[in-house]
Amino acid sequence: MCNRWDAIIDKHYSDNRPLRELLLEHSRSVADRSLSIAAAHPRLGLDSRFLEEAAMLHDIGIYLTDAPAIHCHGTHPYICHGYLGAELLAGEGLPRHALVCERHTGTGLSLDYIVAHNLPLPHRDMIPLSLEEKVICFADKFFSKSRPGHEKTVDEAVASISRHGREGVKIFLTWCEMFL
Repeated sequence: MCNRWDAIIDKHYSDNRPLRELLLEHSRSVADRSLSIAAAHPRLGLDSRFLEEAAMLHDIGIYLTDAPAIHCHGTHPYICHGYLGAELLAGEGLPRHALVCERHTGTGLSLDYIVAHNLPLPHRDMIPLSLEEKVICFADKFFSKSRPGHEKTVDEAVASISRHGREGVKIFLTWCEMFL
């Protein structure tokens, strides 16, 4: 059975098999963790179908970036993959999925953070707002494309996030209380 996300991934990743496989492995891990959170917390009323689709597409923009270590040979800095993926998914008529792409970097990027760090991103808040956006962003922190198949512990995820400041760690720890 072909899912909506299958066709979109095929459309953009048909000519780079190693990157396609890496994207699918990473995205499946994030989707499975997101679905586990939904199953463990029915009181949150999470949309499981949307969680799976959006998790499978959250990194759709990576091929447009320059990250040769993970088979990406585009022209943009890797940090741009979220908003670039959002543009792709908006063009596919998936505005909610696009928001997940744009808002999943770190624990979200505020306009103040983008400006203060002179990031090559549009000047707007890119912070997860809906519960589904937060769940996918949270789940993504446990998996790195540079270490496929490895699931980080909470401590490893915190260590990774802490390289970018304490605010992200506070957000992540709040999510741990909500989702673990």
